[in-house]
Amino acid sequence: MARNDDRRQRLADAGLAVLAREGARGLTHRALDRAAGVPTGTASNYFRTRAELVRALADRIGQRLAPDPDTVAGLRAGEAGPAMFADHVRDIVRRLGAERDVTLALFELRLEAARRPEVAEVMGEWLRTGFAADVAYNRAAGLPGGPAEIALFHYAVDGLLLDRLTLSIDPDTPTDTVVDALVDGLLPPPQGAGATSSTR
Repeated sequence: MARNDDRRQRLADAGLAVLAREGARGLTHRALDRAAGVPTGTASNYFRTRAELVRALADRIGQRLAPDPDTVAGLRAGEAGPAMFADHVRDIVRRLGAERDVTLALFELRLEAARRPEVAEVMGEWLRTGFAADVAYNRAAGLPGGPAEIALFHYAVDGLLLDRLTLSIDPDTPTDTVVDALVDGLLPPPQGAGATSSTR
């Protein structure tokens, strides 16, 4: 069977939908074929192993959750500081919330990584690469916070999205309000502000 990028993308999107709807146990080659509306055996022709399939799904998650270049340019206009950082975090949360199935699929893959070493190898590499890119972007943009703070925001945003996409403990608090509180609480204080600033 001739391979093509459009069909590979279609299969990956079908895989993300299956993950979001049925969880990792429902993610089979046959389920992908059905969800994508392609002949039986198509998915296994493109993705021979579970690791190949997971890698393709992770790559597709990255593509679908990637920021819009024009939006990024707008976010970087003005003075780099906590307010700009908060705008970036709001954009991240907005994108992950808008692509609900993609974000749920990502959570499912992370859960499967806790049980299957071959999935952990693929997802671990993917997550660490993304984290390193986030740290590099933050530094290049002149935004506050280093690797430790960026890691804290990853932990916080993951928890926030899990709350908002599943069962919320506080559905009445606007998401932007939560983001503002996270930025206030997790970013280091400006140099010279407060007694603890000299220790950073």
